[in-house]
Amino acid sequence: MERTMTASRHYVLAAGGTGGHMVPAHALGAELIARGHSVALVTDERGARIPGLFEGMATHVMPAGRIAGGPIGWLRAGRSILAGRAMARGLNRQVRPSAVIGFGGYPALPALLAALKDGVPAMVHEQNAILGRVNRLLAGRVDIIATAYPDVQRLKPAHAGKVRLVGNPVRKEVLALRDEPFPALTEDGQFRVLVTGGSQGATILSTVVPDGLGLLPLGLRRNLKVVQQCRPEDIEDVRRRYAELGIDAELATYMQDMPDRLRWSQLVIARAGASTIAELTVAGRPAILIPLPSAMDDHQTANVVEIVDAGGARAIVQSVFTPVELAKQIQKLAGEPGALAEAAARMRECGRPDAASALADVVESYGVTVRETAPAPRGSVYA
Repeated sequence: MERTMTASRHYVLAAGGTGGHMVPAHALGAELIARGHSVALVTDERGARIPGLFEGMATHVMPAGRIAGGPIGWLRAGRSILAGRAMARGLNRQVRPSAVIGFGGYPALPALLAALKDGVPAMVHEQNAILGRVNRLLAGRVDIIATAYPDVQRLKPAHAGKVRLVGNPVRKEVLALRDEPFPALTEDGQFRVLVTGGSQGATILSTVVPDGLGLLPLGLRRNLKVVQQCRPEDIEDVRRRYAELGIDAELATYMQDMPDRLRWSQLVIARAGASTIAELTVAGRPAILIPLPSAMDDHQTANVVEIVDAGGARAIVQSVFTPVELAKQIQKLAGEPGALAEAAARMRECGRPDAASALADVVESYGVTVRETAPAPRGSVYA
């Protein structure tokens, strides 16, 4: 392969295959490319299939076992991780990265292990308020631990010197919403509610939200316009229920145009994933959040503390998430003049809009400015 002298550096981003890991990785990748660098992504098959992310960037699908299932499961995971590490080391030899940045999830583990083996600077970014399992495993060996929250649980005091608070990067389309005014609720206008359960939807939202909205006072209910994400198996039942209630609702199984949906919304009802909260705080949208109780280490409950304390959101524990409780919380936000706009302002104050830029600054602190490099392969997939 012909080599050229260039000021561009090569970076490898490694992320698990969920939107919570992939969205901030995508945002960093876009920022690094805008600065003239080359970016390659390492992920699993799920991550490679998420639409609208990393399009046109080099993507490498590598094996990564989940450490679970007892001794047999651990053995299988170990074999997958070693296979993934070997492939990641091959990628390192090919693109000679200035750093490898992991965003959590098991697919990030082989790439980070390869970086440590090859002497490549390694960093991790933690999106949640509790340090994730892979990031905990490698916290003592990586060079930098970038965080989205000022206080992160499960982070050892011995590693405090590695921590850089940068926030959680969001897509530029969401960042653009920060310069737009909040669409205030008026007595004669629509009351626009966005309901999303994360990249996979949430059945409990499909079960509770329609009935909760149906309990609202007539003055609110008659002006309702709902956009809701549903699981494929739930969508027809939800559509039928909204029709019975006479509520104008648009349903979808996946929302690729989420930034436009956020722009439109006056209230968001959602899970409390890290990317969801980052987008809500940057855009300044009030929310009612239902943390996923089965999330690793119950990190979604920890994620909401900052914004609930600030007055930008309300949180409902799933065990008490009923139509009556939901209707009560909506009325507290939407039934008082100016309450939604005030909550939106409080949410906005919690946003960290410079997260992608701040993280890119940290990343750029590794590597040289000009060196002999080989361009990263475009659009390749390692099976």
